[in-house]
Amino acid sequence: MSASALLLSRIPGINPARLLQPHAKACLRNTASKRTQLVVQGTRVTQGRLLTTTVTTGPGSAEGHSIKPAARLEELNRLGITPYPRYQAPKVPTVLVRDVIQECERRLENGTKDETKKVSICGRIHSKRESSAKLVWFDLIQDGHSIQAVFNRRLYAGDDKTFETIAKSFQRGDIVQLTGHVGKTKTGQLSVFITDGFELLSPCLHPIPTRSGLKDPEKRFRNRHLDFLVNRDGLDVLRKRTQVIKFIRNYLDSRHFLEVETPILSTQAGGANAKPFVTHANALDMEMHMRVAPELFLKQLVIGGAERVYELGKQFRNEGIDADHNPEFTTCEFYQAYANLDNLFEMTEDMLREMAKSVTGSSTIPYKVSETETIDISFDKPFRKINIMECLEEKLGGPLPDLENEPVTELLDLCKKNRVFVSAPHTIPRIMDKLISAFIEPECVQPTFLWGHPIIMSPLAKDIKLASGRTVAGRFELFVVGKEIVNAYEELNDPTQQRDRFTKQQTDKENGDEEAQPMDQAFCSALEYGLPPTAGWGMGVDRVCQILTGSGHIRDVLAFPTMRALKE
Repeated sequence: MSASALLLSRIPGINPARLLQPHAKACLRNTASKRTQLVVQGTRVTQGRLLTTTVTTGPGSAEGHSIKPAARLEELNRLGITPYPRYQAPKVPTVLVRDVIQECERRLENGTKDETKKVSICGRIHSKRESSAKLVWFDLIQDGHSIQAVFNRRLYAGDDKTFETIAKSFQRGDIVQLTGHVGKTKTGQLSVFITDGFELLSPCLHPIPTRSGLKDPEKRFRNRHLDFLVNRDGLDVLRKRTQVIKFIRNYLDSRHFLEVETPILSTQAGGANAKPFVTHANALDMEMHMRVAPELFLKQLVIGGAERVYELGKQFRNEGIDADHNPEFTTCEFYQAYANLDNLFEMTEDMLREMAKSVTGSSTIPYKVSETETIDISFDKPFRKINIMECLEEKLGGPLPDLENEPVTELLDLCKKNRVFVSAPHTIPRIMDKLISAFIEPECVQPTFLWGHPIIMSPLAKDIKLASGRTVAGRFELFVVGKEIVNAYEELNDPTQQRDRFTKQQTDKENGDEEAQPMDQAFCSALEYGLPPTAGWGMGVDRVCQILTGSGHIRDVLAFPTMRALKE
């Protein structure tokens, strides 16, 4: 890079390629106002002719809003500019930048304007470049799309004073509305040539660090509005998240599922092994829990005759926060009568393959597993399947004890021998979960079904007997890049068995396991009316979005992730 280009690159909002030819020359000079100005002599790419370009750094330019917010507002009022006007629709059509690009990019020739009509465009000033006192170039951003605006005194219908006031007062970050003709510069840059209105709609009173960037996670996620202004790929992730949710909804709707909403607040939280958030309803004077899963409500709807039902919604679990866990998260759960695990295996493979194609354009996606390694994740059928109990016994070098006999000591000895730490309370489900996490989950990089769970780990699943003679839960989990993204059951519909399993869970809860499920007599009573053979399925939407967008942390796919409060 030439010295002049290097110097330009250090100025926020300036792209040297748009200002200089390879041999352009630059020099610094000080003005009487003590502002540092960079005078560039060369050919402006967007104008196509030799001129002198002045880019100012200092108050109101680049990133350096050295003027305080109150002083800026006072200055705008002094100049007769209303900082926060009521929005008034202009007399000419207001158009979207994306529509202008789509309609005019190919239609217009270089160096021409469509003078048959005027349009109005709103947006945020992303950059400002002063060619002279009578020519200023702006780049506007609107909903992720950019267009250049040319503010030329020769084309502007207002008087000299208004032109000068606007040219000097409007800054990077300001939200504006302008009116003019759409055209192209001589070098083909699609632009709006401002002719009439150029109005401030809302000023930006603080610097937007486009130059220095915003990389510190603490600053990014505590100031998400600023993060999205600086790191535009953050909004792209949210757009893909929307695509994922739309796909899931369309997929299930097209298969005649009924979308419903079930309570977020209830007198107890069941449907999953998790610690709930507890609150108090003043009007009812009673303790209430935020839901950890909608499962029990959805199965009651199946009992009531809604034989294909689903819910997309928020769940809340009062547990740890890490790269894959946020206390508030989004899931999709569906329940289908007269279906089994075989149906769910097939639907899961089909849904994820088609989802990947819809969102990314391919069933194979790149995923960055470390700073130096990226792998391809393939959602093409068939997914790998691992029988949990057989795999554990192979890795541990012998058969596991009969879990129905509560072999806590034996399992803890196995954990100690293999350096697997299990925190208290030491219940069979917790110990088995740790063993699976240590020995099997790390192998699940490509999409992998884990099935054949011990019944004791799955209190809501029907039990099935394998050809080997072993009885296991009718359940599977799907892991991708080590993350659990799907959990599916053949649902237990025997009310007597369900009461027995809830009783065992209650014992675990009384022994200190805060994640064990409580007894739910209302649900067991509902089962007595008859739950058809039903297959149930749940997906962690946030984790799927992580994988499809290549995001390493769950907070990247949440608009506003949970953050620890700052100490005063």
